[in-house]
Amino acid sequence: MSAAAQHRRTRTSRLMRTLAVAGTGAAVLAMPLIGAAGASAATGTPSPTATTTSLVNASGYTNTLDGWIRESLSIMAQKGIPGSYNGIYRNVMRESSGNPTAINNWDSNAAAGIPSKGLLQVIDPTFRAYHVTGTALDPYDPVANITAACNYAAARYGSIDNVHSAY
Repeated sequence: MSAAAQHRRTRTSRLMRTLAVAGTGAAVLAMPLIGAAGASAATGTPSPTATTTSLVNASGYTNTLDGWIRESLSIMAQKGIPGSYNGIYRNVMRESSGNPTAINNWDSNAAAGIPSKGLLQVIDPTFRAYHVTGTALDPYDPVANITAACNYAAARYGSIDNVHSAY
């Protein structure tokens, strides 16, 4: 094989590898968004999607995981509660796969009659103790759940960003 043919194949191979890696990266970035919309987490039922309710809430945020996190961060900033988008997102995906109606009916809390609920799997006593004024009093409300959980994590761990496992 001539040197020119080898060079062409090497450049083509390199280009194909780059496109494959870039395509994989895009798929990996898109998967959490796709997974969050169809997550069933602890309940075995599909999670609500933005198409089943208004696309934008009264505060101007989208009725999606992204919008719930962004609205929570806005409230947290006003109340001096630390946390980042990435820290919240990471914990939401671990705890509920993005399903705001997720409920844990099998751990020690559930056995004691106080199952963990919502996006960040908060038990009712913790939700009530760390509820943030201005959010709903419903632990299944995505913004109220995120904000209360972040308030709890700030008091216990310094920030939701410091939580890397069940808390």
